[in-house]
Amino acid sequence: MAAELVGGALLSAFLQEIGRRIVEKCKGLPLALKTIGSLLRTKSSSSYWKSVLESDIWDLPKEVEIIPALLLSYQNLPSHLKRCFAYCALFPKDYEFDKKELILLWMAEGFLHHSKQIKNVQEIGEQYFDDLLTRSFFLQSSFIRKFVMHDLMNDLAKYVCADFCFRLKFDKGNCIPKTTRHFSFASADLRFFDDFGSLTDAKRLRSFVQITNYAIYPGFPGQFEIIRELFTKLKFLRVLSLNGYSNLKEVPDSLGDLKHLHSLDLSHTNIEKLPDSIGLLYNLLILRLNYCSCLKELPSSLHKLSKLRCLEFEHTEVTKMPMHFGELKNLHVLDMFCVSRNSEFSTKQLGGLNLHGSLSINEVQNIVNPLDALEAKLKNKHLVELKLIWNSNHIPDDPRKEKEVLENLQPSNKLEHFSIKGYCGTQFPSWVFDNSLSNLVSLQLKDCKYCLCLPPLGLLSSLETIEIRGFDGIVSIGAEFYGSNSSSFKSLEILKFYNMKEWEEWECKTTSFPRLQRLFVVQCPKLKGLSEQLLHLKELYIESCDNLIISEHSVDASALECLKTASSPLVNIPMTHYDFIEKMTIDDGCDSLTIFQLNFFPMLRLLHLEGCQNLQRISQEHAHYNLKKMTMWKCPQFESFPSGGLSAPWLQIISIREVRNLKLLPKLMQILLPSLTELRIINCPKVEKFADGGLSSKIKDMSLSSLKLIASLRETLDVNTCLKKLSIEYLDVESFPDEVLLPPSLTSLTIIRCRNLKKLDYKLLYHLSSLELGDCPNLQCLPEEEGLPIAISSLTIWDFPLLKQRCQNPEGEDWGKIGHIEKLIIR
Repeated sequence: MAAELVGGALLSAFLQEIGRRIVEKCKGLPLALKTIGSLLRTKSSSSYWKSVLESDIWDLPKEVEIIPALLLSYQNLPSHLKRCFAYCALFPKDYEFDKKELILLWMAEGFLHHSKQIKNVQEIGEQYFDDLLTRSFFLQSSFIRKFVMHDLMNDLAKYVCADFCFRLKFDKGNCIPKTTRHFSFASADLRFFDDFGSLTDAKRLRSFVQITNYAIYPGFPGQFEIIRELFTKLKFLRVLSLNGYSNLKEVPDSLGDLKHLHSLDLSHTNIEKLPDSIGLLYNLLILRLNYCSCLKELPSSLHKLSKLRCLEFEHTEVTKMPMHFGELKNLHVLDMFCVSRNSEFSTKQLGGLNLHGSLSINEVQNIVNPLDALEAKLKNKHLVELKLIWNSNHIPDDPRKEKEVLENLQPSNKLEHFSIKGYCGTQFPSWVFDNSLSNLVSLQLKDCKYCLCLPPLGLLSSLETIEIRGFDGIVSIGAEFYGSNSSSFKSLEILKFYNMKEWEEWECKTTSFPRLQRLFVVQCPKLKGLSEQLLHLKELYIESCDNLIISEHSVDASALECLKTASSPLVNIPMTHYDFIEKMTIDDGCDSLTIFQLNFFPMLRLLHLEGCQNLQRISQEHAHYNLKKMTMWKCPQFESFPSGGLSAPWLQIISIREVRNLKLLPKLMQILLPSLTELRIINCPKVEKFADGGLSSKIKDMSLSSLKLIASLRETLDVNTCLKKLSIEYLDVESFPDEVLLPPSLTSLTIIRCRNLKKLDYKLLYHLSSLELGDCPNLQCLPEEEGLPIAISSLTIWDFPLLKQRCQNPEGEDWGKIGHIEKLIIR
């Protein structure tokens, strides 16, 4: 035993020493340390650690601009993960990855291999993605359910894929190498695309992918011809994505020639129909048509796609399924199913499909016979998310029949997310609330206007989120909502009420909502008060509740972290001490508020005051050390900030708009607001100068609408100013005068909504790299002779009908002045 302990201690010391030397080789780079740590944490073998330390990769040649630790981590990936990661070289830096969309691409490329433990190929893809995420090859984005790849990881993907992936414009060279198998482009870069010449040698291309950006760019002639030629020449394509290619209105019949195609994505295009030749794509696995707003029907030959696993057509005009749809026996992912008037035939087709994941069943009112609903066999489907939607214009002839239809559409107990919209019964079947859906996490009940009372949802033990919207018949919510349990809604964290026109009273049991954190009450004009048992709320949002009064006892001020109220004049926020509030928004309400006392909100980070009709001033007794952003809009009586100046050392953003009674900005901003980086003063006519003491030298971004403030910038700013961006808005002048000298530090200028501006001295712009012009209808042309300064690499022009015409490619009169600009947006 002692020998084992000694041996273990020696091994630990040995690994510590090797680990220390590996850390030194990472040269302090956090990402390198993180990926190497992910690599080594599951390996306890000393020989393995030593092999990592002694790898030749640490001595890569200088011309190889790849971090050795990252390459080492890649080389130690299993082969299936290597393929998936290298494929991401198709995407540019800073791209926001959607996990589901990337997995579908991997599936189409054949990267996802079946396993004995997991039979669902989508689940295999999720496992692959999660493995790469765990190893830091992906990072969580700031957007929900989005992921990014570190720039260094993107470089690594491009390095390891060599010439197999080519990104238009980003990769050097005019012609794509013969070895290229995967090609990507963005619609903004199509002007760099020389018709089909670039792809002449890449005839064995497997992927042709449009990287979606959803911006609108000028079109170019011959687009349809390029698509037709694409379908004719690239016979080996596995993946074709024109997602976001809004100019595409027609798909040629030659689509059927792409016999090897596994994935076709035409989402966000303007196609009206698909050719019947799509039925020839017998290898097609994935068809995505989301947001094709002109698409009215699916092709009649769709049933011939016997291998199809995924079909999506959300937000289209499709209202019925094609004949023989039920023959798609391999279809696992179907986002929407439309019930036809022949409901028995329609629901039988649905019942024959082995669906997984999410499903929305539309036009449920077409199920006339409740027995037809049983044919859908929802109880046998492995659905995680389900939406049942009735047409909003449907008028029921028999509420009992409506209830029977819903009774027979009972899903399996695997369901986690459930939505019912437009249901026309007066009561819900028992399975909605009796815990038959024991795994249900979120529930939405929308526009069920014939229901006179809510079901006892308090009995759903796993429910975390409820949204109730548009129940016109509800006057009071009481005991029926909670059920007979001693503790109702024991898992509920988020509760939302929207558009409850007749709702007046809300009674609550003392033992309800033990975990409720977020409450939203919106468009409930007759509601008089909240339940007095809603303690421990962290977020409270109230909007358009004309008669709502909040008592001091209904909400625990010491627990709130976020408070928002809008268009609710009687809501009064008691000026007492709030220990944890970080975000506060008052918008067109709180008519009793005259003085906002900043001291009562010590943790406040964001303050937004808008339409506060009687607010006169902000008071402060001592410095506030958490406030980072303050906005004040349309407060007609507001006159002053604290007399000694607003003291907030960490405040970064101040935005003041249409505060017409304000005369002076906060004093001593350079001293009291040393962290200020953004300042916006728009339509405050009495503010004619900056207060004494100057502005913080850290200011990078300003927006102004006063010519006097703009003219005084040079005098007010510190010589070491960081000001880079200036936005001039609502300036009421015909010409931007020559005597106004802009700060030389500026690199970006925006001039918008200056309706009377006719003349702009373009000599003022010589030091800029970015220019935006918008909604200045009397400014009709770019400089006549010298053109725009050569340093400008980004130009955006919008809401200029005449100027837009002059800037079109290639006939426009001003195109020669702007055609060289790298980033050009005209809309």
